[in-house]
Amino acid sequence: MKRKLFVLTCAVLTALFLSGCARTIDELYSPPRRSESYSRLQSAIDIAMAGLDYSAPLTGENQQAVQMADLDGDGVEEYLVFAKGNSDKPMQILVFSQGENGNVEIEEIITSNGTAFELVLYEDIDGKPGLELIVGRQVSEQLMGSVCVYSFSSGRAERLMNAGYSSLLTQDLGGSEQKELVLVQRGDTDQSNAIAVLYRYRSKSMARSLEVELSRPASSVRRVSGGKLQCGTPAVYISSTTEDSAIRTDILALVDDRLVKIQAVNPTDSFVQTLSNYYVYADDVDEDSVMEIPRLIPVKSQAAAWDVDEQYVIGWYSVDRNGIQTDKLYSFHNFSDGWYLRLEEEWISQITVSQVGSNYVFSLWDEHFETMMPLFTVYALTGSDRENQATQDGRFLLSAGADVIYAARLEEDCAKLDIDEEYLIQNFHLIHQEWKS
Repeated sequence: MKRKLFVLTCAVLTALFLSGCARTIDELYSPPRRSESYSRLQSAIDIAMAGLDYSAPLTGENQQAVQMADLDGDGVEEYLVFAKGNSDKPMQILVFSQGENGNVEIEEIITSNGTAFELVLYEDIDGKPGLELIVGRQVSEQLMGSVCVYSFSSGRAERLMNAGYSSLLTQDLGGSEQKELVLVQRGDTDQSNAIAVLYRYRSKSMARSLEVELSRPASSVRRVSGGKLQCGTPAVYISSTTEDSAIRTDILALVDDRLVKIQAVNPTDSFVQTLSNYYVYADDVDEDSVMEIPRLIPVKSQAAAWDVDEQYVIGWYSVDRNGIQTDKLYSFHNFSDGWYLRLEEEWISQITVSQVGSNYVFSLWDEHFETMMPLFTVYALTGSDRENQATQDGRFLLSAGADVIYAARLEEDCAKLDIDEEYLIQNFHLIHQEWKS
């Protein structure tokens, strides 16, 4: 064994020497060093940041103070540092590039007014090589912010537009593989309904569409999402709160190259009341790229046994460009515990759900609503013994997280409806939080 170990050690050392990578024992066991390119970048940033503080964007997916993106389309990413100083234009974006000799140099300093960077996006707006830089800034304590779009296709920063906004979204609405910019802006007064405008790159500049009036003021807008109509047309879904704690959704799309609001055939379905103090938003629930809009359907409860709020299932439907609705699926959403269960359409008129702590019992009424047939129970287990509890007394695992385990137990009558463990596992989903503008 010693001889084998000696031979193996000699072979490794010989390979190191022959490959030009011979190192001492101390070097082999020393901690890794930062690369020379990293050190040059850090040195360049330190020099440029004199008198400045880092100011990372507050929202969105790009919340780092130092970011990378190929702005000019040469295949090499630039470094962007978001900072704040004390000048009359305190918000600064420092753009660094790396030369062929490995040196890192500052190429651009983009200055602007404001109190913070709110949102940063990198998108193809003009169809030219490279990505455009979209920067939203807070300019005061008021609702409106300011958004700028910069192009680097010429090798230098060129501002394509500057406008006020309260919410924004980038999406390819025209099918050109270039993104358009949709802005939600304040109306004439704080109480006036908000307006939506579309900015598109046309003839070396950003063209602004006609205004589309929304259903609620800008201060009421809670979510702006992109998706598709049932007919496949890209659309923007703008969800706003109403005075009676409901959500109303406006749908915008390009029709005959004009930004218009899609009018639903049944407009009352545009209002969705809160569900257990949670807002229910339009979402692509079945992940088919088509956005579904929710409506609440009350379920008949066990009146004598209930001392909690009425339970609901959610019916999800989509619309096409003519406002025609298509029912897609049904679900029971438990927002407080972070899960939902997809339900069969034929159950909806007879389903009932009763809650005992964090356990939810699903049953079906008979056709006369006199007796119930228990189907299954969903458990949210959080105790220290939750792993054992998840497999005791006929329970089986649905999903496991760091602090909670979800389990279920089937009743005997489930077999009559072809409900088994695999069925519940496939139709049980966690509610994932996403970044929304």
